[in-house]
Amino acid sequence: MSALNDRQTAAVVLMNLDRAHAIEVMKHLSENEAEAVASEIIGLQNLDAETTAQALNRFHRIATGHLPPARGGRDIAAGLLEASFGAERAAAVLGRVSSTMANSSFDFLAAVDPTHLATLLDGELPQTVALVLAHLPTEQAAAVLAALPDPARTDVAHAIATMGTASQDAITIVADTLKARTGMFASRETPETLGGVEPLVEIINRSDATIEKALLASIETLDSALAEDIRSRMFTFADIVKLEDRDAQSVLRGIPLRSLALALKGANQGIADVIRRNVSERNRENLDEESRALGPVRISQVEEARAEIVRTIRALEAAGDITVQRADEDEYVY
Repeated sequence: MSALNDRQTAAVVLMNLDRAHAIEVMKHLSENEAEAVASEIIGLQNLDAETTAQALNRFHRIATGHLPPARGGRDIAAGLLEASFGAERAAAVLGRVSSTMANSSFDFLAAVDPTHLATLLDGELPQTVALVLAHLPTEQAAAVLAALPDPARTDVAHAIATMGTASQDAITIVADTLKARTGMFASRETPETLGGVEPLVEIINRSDATIEKALLASIETLDSALAEDIRSRMFTFADIVKLEDRDAQSVLRGIPLRSLALALKGANQGIADVIRRNVSERNRENLDEESRALGPVRISQVEEARAEIVRTIRALEAAGDITVQRADEDEYVY
């Protein structure tokens, strides 16, 4: 093995201390430092004696040349973290480590065009494609999903929502296979990950209105209960009435008047009141003029205008600039 970096060396030292001393050292680390070291411990499995000795020499410890291979892995990291920080904090740290390592397994796909990636995944089982999309950045996953033909797109969406825990072996095989197809080196073993409805909702949220509508309709046919669950978690144009006025103002500030006028076509009075109440008096007058000038418009234009507003809401929420009250969340008490 090549020379270890500082974090890896620290991990080797901890791995070679007896458990009591390793725990005592870990207690003196910050949570971020412990997270970094735990990540290295998980990755450093089956170290040879020479590499172990070199790492220990960096800490001025005597190395005999007959040191047993250091034993790393998830269980070792989990045990040290739990004994040092307690079960709850250890689970949180290990969860972040696992998530970071799992996502990094597919970093080599970041530069791959979504259409090309969809072609690479062509013919794979929906569960395999779902595993890949669950590890991609949400924007990229949405683009790949849009590039898939139906009914494959619906099957993959269903697989993302219903995917359970993926084994380390399964993730490694998929990542290595894709790396081989893209002419890159195979990755090392990666930790487990979870699928579920929420990742699919995030992907659909980043898709355009046409894809969103068609996908939900297809899932409805396949699994009506799942489709209803997905819809309940998604913010829709009608939910704009749930925004606080200050948040509604932040949203509407960046929407062109024509888009607002189109979105209001056929909207109920409650939605109209929220929009009109949260624009300036001058813009309210201009909005009325724009609405009168529009005349009859295609439904698709209205849907796209509403989708533009929803995308703005989702982006502001993701950035932490506004708060969207979900149906299952507790309301604030003042």
